[in-house]
Amino acid sequence: MGPDPAVAAIRLAVRRCLADLPPGAVVVAACSGGADSLALAGALAFEAPRAGLRAAGVTIDHGLQDGSEERADAVVRIMADLGLDPSGSIAVTVDGPGGPENAARDARYSALDDAAHRLGAAAVLLGHTRDDQAETVLLGLARGSGARSLAGMPPVFRRPSVTGEANQGVLYLRPLLELDRGTTRRACEAMGLEPWDDPHNVDPSYARVRVRQEALPALEKTLGPGVTEALARTARMLRDDADALDELAAHAYTDLDAPEEGYGAAVRLDGLADLPRAVRTRVLRMAAITAGSPPGTLAAVHVEAVDRLVTAWHGQRHVDLPGGLRAVRRYGKLLFGPV
Repeated sequence: MGPDPAVAAIRLAVRRCLADLPPGAVVVAACSGGADSLALAGALAFEAPRAGLRAAGVTIDHGLQDGSEERADAVVRIMADLGLDPSGSIAVTVDGPGGPENAARDARYSALDDAAHRLGAAAVLLGHTRDDQAETVLLGLARGSGARSLAGMPPVFRRPSVTGEANQGVLYLRPLLELDRGTTRRACEAMGLEPWDDPHNVDPSYARVRVRQEALPALEKTLGPGVTEALARTARMLRDDADALDELAAHAYTDLDAPEEGYGAAVRLDGLADLPRAVRTRVLRMAAITAGSPPGTLAAVHVEAVDRLVTAWHGQRHVDLPGGLRAVRRYGKLLFGPV
């Protein structure tokens, strides 16, 4: 008799994402102790040895709740019992710009990056599901975000390295994006694992919780079942479009790049205005980020203001950007530098 169908589905998803990793590599499960990441950890512990890989586990203690250290220790014991070796916890300090959710995410990824480097890991696995994807798309839609944000979370991505080398950052994989939360919870039950339900996941002060508890159920009630699946499918299609546009913009940026002393980035105006808007605004965003504007705070409104220096210039002096930068039109170029 084979495994429970939910367990089989989780294992198959993990097996597929491990297929391209080199033999003998270390793979890390990022596990909060919730049903999604716990099911992921259980599946990795089962699949990694069969793929000739070594499985490790890491949990992040954000220190945002009483007893968080004890909770992290309990998750470490569960991961160790599953066979993830080594298993450990990392305590982080949550502070910084963008609100508590962004600060916690930044601290978590930084800690996971460090753990992956320390273990020499080939990849870190994350437990995001199809439900998470649908919530991400709705949040992006509510913010009026562009195609990249509406494309949701990619199944594979690489975090930039501290040296900036393209292929030296940590590889992250999301094997469960095609599965729902119900599957991960059933898999935990079948594996005899007891998930921890984070109180933050039901706290309506967080926008994502309100989407989960109110917006998505209302859409399902009004439009009928299948909204979550449709949103996730939309994200996949938009991701293909966004990837193609980003590639076109990268080539255009290379062609228009015109370094200017004293500026972090500069692009030639000649040819910039002729680009399709979807490509041109991506070029402008790339230039601003290259000059040092933080991607997390560089919003569409900033890029649109810079675009007006190209397409609707009437002598306006400059556009201020996050990170203490400004864009200015001068010498037949668009220059990005410090204020």
